[in-house]
Amino acid sequence: MADPIKVLLVDDHQVVRRGLRTFLEVQDDIEVVGEASDGAEGVARAEELKPDVVLMDVKMPGMDGVEALRKLRELDNPARVLIVTSFTEQRTVVPALRAGAAGYVYKDVDPDALAGAIRSVHAGHILLQPEVAGALLSQEEANSGQGRGGSLTEREREVLGLIADGRSNREIARALVLSEKTVKTHVSNILMKLDLADRTQAALWAVRHGVTG
Repeated sequence: MADPIKVLLVDDHQVVRRGLRTFLEVQDDIEVVGEASDGAEGVARAEELKPDVVLMDVKMPGMDGVEALRKLRELDNPARVLIVTSFTEQRTVVPALRAGAAGYVYKDVDPDALAGAIRSVHAGHILLQPEVAGALLSQEEANSGQGRGGSLTEREREVLGLIADGRSNREIARALVLSEKTVKTHVSNILMKLDLADRTQAALWAVRHGVTG
């Protein structure tokens, strides 16, 4: 049996954390390894506990969820971050995704759907609703990355297609018979050539321009 998915809960409301923990602890393949009440504590706990997935609230006192995401990326923390937001905070979702979130769920999400979302981002997938994907694509086009696809090598296009499929560096390395270090170099080159910030933007660019694995 595979190791359970280690989850860190970051929310400033204790009742919310308690409710999430109560549900997630009955899932055989998910283990709640810790909690944090704000972004700064969340970053510290993520560094300490090395969770696979972080459930991150957006609006919190002190360091909010978007800033915490940026800090985790600066630290090169590998945890996948799933934003937990409300409909009224939807405008904050795009900045969170651009900061490195793997997706988002609404606070009234069905419990089974939440567990499914955790499993999905842990597997390397990106969770986007159509309206948010459209907003990200519009911003990406405004940043003029669309005309730069011709500068990619054939190998870089292969890697980009697999990124769009939600593959991790390890999975891409296996698929293309490369080392993980080589794949990481290709990913860095792709982001640089397309003037993109992260894998989420790269995946969206690939979908928009028909690059598939």
